[in-house]
Amino acid sequence: MRWALVKVSLAVTTMVVVAFAVPLGLVIRELARDRAFSNAEREAAAVAPALSITTDRDQLERVVASAGSDAGMAVHLPAGDGQEALELGRRRAAEADIAAVRKLGRASTTGVTGGSTLLQPVALSTGKIAVVEVYVPESEVTNGVGTAWAVLAAVGVALILGSVAVADRLGVRMVRPAQRLVEGAHDLGEGRLGARVPEEGPTELRLAAVAFNSMADQVVQLLANERELAADLSHRLRTPLTVLRLNTASLGEGPAADQTRTAVEQLEREVDTIIRTAREAKPQTAAAGPGAGCDAAEVVRERMAFWSALAEDEGRKWRVAGADRPVRIPVARADLAAALDALLGNVFRHTAEGTAFAVDVHNGEDAVIVLVSDAGPGIPDPEAAMARGRGSGSDGSTGLGLDIVRRLAESTGGDVRIGSSVLGGTEVRIWIQLDGRAPATGGHRQPRRRRPGRLAAVYHRSRFR
Repeated sequence: MRWALVKVSLAVTTMVVVAFAVPLGLVIRELARDRAFSNAEREAAAVAPALSITTDRDQLERVVASAGSDAGMAVHLPAGDGQEALELGRRRAAEADIAAVRKLGRASTTGVTGGSTLLQPVALSTGKIAVVEVYVPESEVTNGVGTAWAVLAAVGVALILGSVAVADRLGVRMVRPAQRLVEGAHDLGEGRLGARVPEEGPTELRLAAVAFNSMADQVVQLLANERELAADLSHRLRTPLTVLRLNTASLGEGPAADQTRTAVEQLEREVDTIIRTAREAKPQTAAAGPGAGCDAAEVVRERMAFWSALAEDEGRKWRVAGADRPVRIPVARADLAAALDALLGNVFRHTAEGTAFAVDVHNGEDAVIVLVSDAGPGIPDPEAAMARGRGSGSDGSTGLGLDIVRRLAESTGGDVRIGSSVLGGTEVRIWIQLDGRAPATGGHRQPRRRRPGRLAAVYHRSRFR
């Protein structure tokens, strides 16, 4: 389309330039010729009054000289009344042409070597006809024509180049949005759900981009709803399953108790299978938009109230700190609850009964830190535990729990760290940024670099190794 517009503009502009420049060049040439012969007519007219009064050679020579063109003017006087024919100046026209002018009695032009001559008849007092010949050289006829034609050619070329440039820019303005729309559709078809098209360009393409982006958002939303239900909600089933598995220990021995424990284990394996399957196909979706958020302190109190009952059954000591005041964070309530359940579930699943744990909330100016710590044996390889979908390697671990926590933190521009807690076991630190979040780009991105602050100074000194 771009080159088609350029070719059309080139053809149209060239035809317009030719249609106007060629006739205008011819007109300029005719104007130059008319100007040259008009000057010759004025020179001839300057001599005519003297011829009508006298035919004296000396006087006529002075008149011709005063006209300023004695070298290019000639006067032809006929013979009569005992006077011989008289010629002043250099004659260039043929005798036949001069005789024809005398006979017809009107001015005429004729071509001669190096140019043309104007033959102007003048009536004498004797009734005879004299002929004034004025030489017009070719250089005077074409004076200024070449310059004018060069200017016309330059203007024509400039118009053609300008029209091509304008057509090219218009073509780019039309083609580039169309190319972006094609690329966006291709990326979306390849599974890159973060592909969007800039809403710019002509009205029709801008409306097409708006429709494409709206469709892409709906596709992302549908896939997110489907796969989040298959992954996150499936993982949340681990919480009641953990409670059931722990409660089966109190059923004692017997066929019914064994069947119950077997059924719970089978259910856990099925849930793990669902989580792994959904995890492998789960796309990266955009973070929640501005305005979404919750009170982290309230969510922590609610989830600790849920897990406290199980902690009492197992004889675990627990503690909550920093949740007595509201702490607003840009994270959806359900997402934070799922992250806390994942971390607390790991504590109950991977530590022995009676192991203490704690949840601390620290509120800063630019970030909120949630710490989940325990007095268990710790994690030998924190880096491997944070790898997507790998888990800890123990039975019943899908690797999705820490992945849910990490995605929650990174959606705000924060991150997740695993280290040693003051209780002697594992400490998981969730850094939630408050000053805006970076949008998802369709791949796993690096956490945003934060400014040093009071929270960073406190927790980077000694808590993590």
